[in-house]
Amino acid sequence: MSFLLVLLRLPFVLVWLVSSLLSVATIYPLVSPSMRGRMNQGWSSAIVRICGVRVKVMGEPRMPGAALWVANHVSWIDIFILAGIRSVFFVAKSEIRSWPVVGWLVAKVGAVFLQRGQRQSIRQVGEEMQSRFRRGEVIGLFAEGTTSSGFDVLPFHSSLFDPAIRGQVDIQPVALRFMHHGRRSDFAAFVGEETLVANLWTLLGATGVSVEVEFLPAISPEQCQVLGRNQVARQAEQAIGDAVRLAPASRSET
Repeated sequence: MSFLLVLLRLPFVLVWLVSSLLSVATIYPLVSPSMRGRMNQGWSSAIVRICGVRVKVMGEPRMPGAALWVANHVSWIDIFILAGIRSVFFVAKSEIRSWPVVGWLVAKVGAVFLQRGQRQSIRQVGEEMQSRFRRGEVIGLFAEGTTSSGFDVLPFHSSLFDPAIRGQVDIQPVALRFMHHGRRSDFAAFVGEETLVANLWTLLGATGVSVEVEFLPAISPEQCQVLGRNQVARQAEQAIGDAVRLAPASRSET
């Protein structure tokens, strides 16, 4: 990790953060939904570039129209990687709301917060998801419920597949594969007891970080009705797992 590179990139992070906060507090509430979507994409793409992460999109993302994007979860930057491709609103764990500055920003741009383990919260989030589907929006879901190394996927939780099935929208699995200097790596993974600041510091000081974002074939509303939410969740989990899984000998853990 290069301390000099951190010093070079950090001012851009601060400028990005201040400009985003000011825009959300002033301009964002006054503009049209389509303009807010473009602003979200711009902010997201900017922070990904500032962190030096190169993005390669593979497959065909569902756009326009409502959809549920279900992805494996490796790092906090996953959110911005996907939102830079299309304006997407994420279901996020309620703890993120308490993150300094970032929590406020994420809430203001439309994240849906879930209190894990509480059925009332799941029901409320489901209602909000269906409302957004009716507006033609994309919801992003990390169905594992936590981050992992990126070499495999954890078991998917199926409860939040139900609003998409009821809303009769496509459910599209999305596989995120992180690389470091051209080899699969857990270098960017935000796991364990590592703090957000520490992980950001790691990315800011690194070169050669990239991610392949593969949009896999969508599960249609008709298929979802036949399969039911549990089987849809398993099918999405298997598709993403097959796309990200590596034999141990192929891994480049750093």
